[in-house]
Amino acid sequence: MTAQFKGVNVVITGATGVIGSTFVKGLVAKGANVGILGRSKDKIIALQDEIDKDRKQTVALVADVLDKDALVQAKQIFNEAFGAIAVLINGAGGNHPNATTDDEMYDATAEQTFFDLTEAGVDNVFKLNYTGTFLPSQVFGKDVVEEEAGTIINISSMNAFTPLTKIPAYSGAKASVSNFTQWLSTYFAGHIRVNAIAPGFFETRQNKALLRNEDGSYSDRAQKILSQTPMNRFGEPEDILGTLYWLMDHQLSGFVTGIVVPVDGGFSSYSGV
Repeated sequence: MTAQFKGVNVVITGATGVIGSTFVKGLVAKGANVGILGRSKDKIIALQDEIDKDRKQTVALVADVLDKDALVQAKQIFNEAFGAIAVLINGAGGNHPNATTDDEMYDATAEQTFFDLTEAGVDNVFKLNYTGTFLPSQVFGKDVVEEEAGTIINISSMNAFTPLTKIPAYSGAKASVSNFTQWLSTYFAGHIRVNAIAPGFFETRQNKALLRNEDGSYSDRAQKILSQTPMNRFGEPEDILGTLYWLMDHQLSGFVTGIVVPVDGGFSSYSGV
């Protein structure tokens, strides 16, 4: 594997998740210096031990994306280790049980309908996804705008285009991430590029309960998703790497900004008929 990004300084939020950790591994293999940002120090260290025992290409950044002071401290730690940040990947995000209905369409007998969703649950989802993209962009973006070929890449979702059943808050929050991506790309036009990746259906810790039955078999919801996905499978985290590399590489995508790229196995192109 070539060192396509040798010496490029990258910070990844949500870096210990399924997709985030795949980004870390892929970029370290490509020669980048990576700030692994997450809330769990143990998870960060475990990831470093797996791919960078000597800590030559990674630095642990323990911070909550909703804590601006912690993000500022994380930036200082990264700057001391590797210098200015050229690329920010906003990978932090997620859903919340109290913002998820049990029914796909209104069923008064369901245990948790739209009317049972809590303000705290919905607020949590919007803060984690939108504010958790906004604040890191403010903090780390100060370096990025000064770097030649600097770029910000956000992680949106296919449900930002068309909302999925059961998850109104998550769909709305990811739509706001896509909108923010477009806004930021215009605001920083001529300075940096800002784009987003919209993964389709991937099995992660957050959605496992929706996609798997207790015996490990696919749920009815999972079967419905697969029936609407022309490639007839769920995505693997590695499926996103090529798109990430393209958006990061100024030579390959230097005139690309303000877009949201679906990586969804054809889900968004299929009418169901």
